[in-house]
Amino acid sequence: MSFFETQQLTKNFGGLTAVDALSFQVEQSEIFGLIGPNGSGKTTVFNLITGFYPISAGNILFKGATLNGLPTWKICKSGVGRTFQVVKPLRRMTVLENVVTSAFNHTGSLDEARNKALEVLEFCELIKKKDFPAKGLTIGDRKRLEIARSLATGPTLLLLDETMAGLTPQEQSEGVELIRKIRDAGVTIIIVEHIMHVIMSICDRILCINYGQEIASGLPEEVANNQDVIEAYLGKE
Repeated sequence: MSFFETQQLTKNFGGLTAVDALSFQVEQSEIFGLIGPNGSGKTTVFNLITGFYPISAGNILFKGATLNGLPTWKICKSGVGRTFQVVKPLRRMTVLENVVTSAFNHTGSLDEARNKALEVLEFCELIKKKDFPAKGLTIGDRKRLEIARSLATGPTLLLLDETMAGLTPQEQSEGVELIRKIRDAGVTIIIVEHIMHVIMSICDRILCINYGQEIASGLPEEVANNQDVIEAYLGKE
């Protein structure tokens, strides 16, 4: 039994099939990359996994249990966390307060939630900015706060959606280190990313999709050299 699995996962929006019978497996403690050109269905897959969209057909299995039809909050409580492409912190709250709100996913105690938030901020190297207003953070720190908020929910599977977008090369390098640190702490990761040198350096395996269908999967170097993948990104000419 795989740690996480989709079976013939399908999503239709009217006459448009955004995800088309997509099946893949992710093993525990793996960093699994999901790539593809813009509009290929990557974020839609994340939205299906986390219950933002109902699935049209297929199954989503996490630790052997189906996530089909569960509300988003129950999926989060089961151990699936995520970040979003466009980060939207609670702007008028401090960094610490932002993370405390997420920590309430597993406790009703303010003291416990605050302690969990402080632990996560230390882990994400944001502890020195815990009292900063979220609206004043740089894009790099907002991205890191987004990850911290997700970690505070207590995930064992974390979906990272373009966490490197807009970052400087130095920030990207630091972001890669943080992702590896998260995996080493026991969290399995599925990452969507357009910055190829990042995805190729960090992932154990990669799945490339286009029009919601698999076009290649395997080790990073295998996917990078696949002709169908090259044509999907660059065209045939």
